[in-house]
Amino acid sequence: MTLALDPAAQDLLFREAHTANTFTDEPVSEEQVRAVYDLIKFGPTAFNQSPLRVVLVRTPEARERLVPHMAEGNRPKTATAPLVAILAADNEFHEELPTLFPHFPQAKDVFFAERDARERAAGLNAALQAGYFIVGVRAAGLAAGPMSGFDAAGVQKEFLDDDHTPLMVVNIGKPGPDASRPRGPRLGFDEVVTSV
Repeated sequence: MTLALDPAAQDLLFREAHTANTFTDEPVSEEQVRAVYDLIKFGPTAFNQSPLRVVLVRTPEARERLVPHMAEGNRPKTATAPLVAILAADNEFHEELPTLFPHFPQAKDVFFAERDARERAAGLNAALQAGYFIVGVRAAGLAAGPMSGFDAAGVQKEFLDDDHTPLMVVNIGKPGPDASRPRGPRLGFDEVVTSV
């Protein structure tokens, strides 16, 4: 076997997993979300920074505030998913670097004193963590429906602040009937990888 990960786990995380557009009404528990985070927090980032912030939209009132900010085609599935998560980048992540990167606590000021540098680093590393989050949801036996089709400024104003940039909204739950489309094509190894 070329990969160390069991083939069933490979299928669960990648080959058989699909973006879900419908969900059953089975709830997603706090324990499941905690288990997902406790797994994905170990994914690598630059300087061990952890800029990802997750807002769980659980209450009907919060859902009513979110749905109007979604693109038209994303509204029905966001309204009915068992759980919705707003994934955002914390642009002030550098304040935690003395704790998270203790062998070089000066990184906070050496590399991230300027807001532009922080926003670039936060965006890249929170996006990495968002990818880990989606795979973590799959590892929990759930389906994820990540979406970038939403009014980012509206979501930021409604749920975040100026120091947090929304990246995506993710519907989470057990896949429902006709939850996904057939698998789309992927590029082959030789189309993507070169050696020098």
